[in-house]
This record gives sequence, structure tokens and C-alpha cells, in this order.
Amino acid sequence: MKSIYSLVLSDEVVAKIDQEAYRMHTSRSNLINQILAEHFSCVTSEMRMQAVFSSMESLIHQFRILEQTSANMLALQSQLNYKYKPTVQYMVQLYKNPEKNYAGVLHIRLRTQNPLLLASLEQFFRMWAHWEKEYLPSETEYRFSPGRMERLIPYLDVDEETFGQRIGNYVGQFDKYLKDWFSDVSPEEMEMHFRQDAAETDLI
Repeated sequence: MKSIYSLVLSDEVVAKIDQEAYRMHTSRSNLINQILAEHFSCVTSEMRMQAVFSSMESLIHQFRILEQTSANMLALQSQLNYKYKPTVQYMVQLYKNPEKNYAGVLHIRLRTQNPLLLASLEQFFRMWAHWEKEYLPSETEYRFSPGRMERLIPYLDVDEETFGQRIGNYVGQFDKYLKDWFSDVSPEEMEMHFRQDAAETDLI
């Protein structure tokens, strides 16, 4: 919960805060809140989200990590072994507070106008969602649009490090299967491997 407070600060201090806030792609209020929280050893929602993202980054070396523009988002990029080498972007958006048992949403998108690539990508997205409903214990929701899939991230009652690892494992697995799909691995073989991975790997 946040409230509005009035503070009297010197212009010199505010100028330094604004410079740092600009560098960190955050707001003045958020930076002041973070500084005070660290000073008084308070754990804010922004700190918890950063702990999740730090845990994710320790697992996803195969991705290019894009510059973080918001405290509640982490964007990653991967390249497909397909003509023109299109890039896939994964953006993990976390909620400050769980909403309806969901902790956030994973946005997956590929920017292309190639109709064959878009059709193949949608086929993979829907096949993947079907496998998850079949083999993963957690329930979630999906949204599809051309070149995009959004998957809600279920809330898990675990610490931030474990949660980040679970999300990182999921994104890594998804990217691996997507690349297999465009490497002409058969859907039957992929499903067999997915069923095994779902049983052996902690996914979200």
C-alpha cells in the first residue's frame, strides 16, 4: 500500500535524485521510496521483484537481456534458426500484488509480417498450451494474437529465488522447444520430451 506524503527537500538533493532516477529508468518517488526502504531495512514489492529477476538471470545465459525500463518487467531476446534470423522477445511482467492467484504475465512475441511464419508460430503456441493443460499440474490462462502469446504466471508460495528459478526454467524450456519446432523436430517427439520434462523439472 502506498500513500501520498509531502516532503520538503533541497533543490540540490532533488536534482541528484532526478539524475539517478533517470539513469535507473524509474520515478523520483520510487527511487526515494527505495532509498528509505534500504536505509530502514524494509522489503518493498520492487525489491522482491528485483530478487526474482536476479534469480532468473542466473539461469538464462543463452538469452540477451534487454535494458530494464521498469521495476516490474524483465525483457529477454532469443534468435530463431529460421531464414532472416527473426528474434523472439520474452517479457516477464510481475504484479506488485497477486491478482486472482496470478503473480504476473509472460509476454512472448515475434515481430514478422511473414504469413507462413505467423501461421507456424500460432500452431506452436496452441500446441504448447494444449501440452501444458495435459501435463502440468498448475492451471493458467492464455491469450493469442498474430505473432504473440500471453501466459499468466500462477502465484507460488515460495521465496523469490525459487520463484525466479521456476520462471527462468520455464522460459528456457519454452525457447528450446520453439527452436526445435523450427528445426523440423516432429510434434510427436516434442510432446514425448515435454511430458518427461514436465515430470522432472519444476515449471510454473
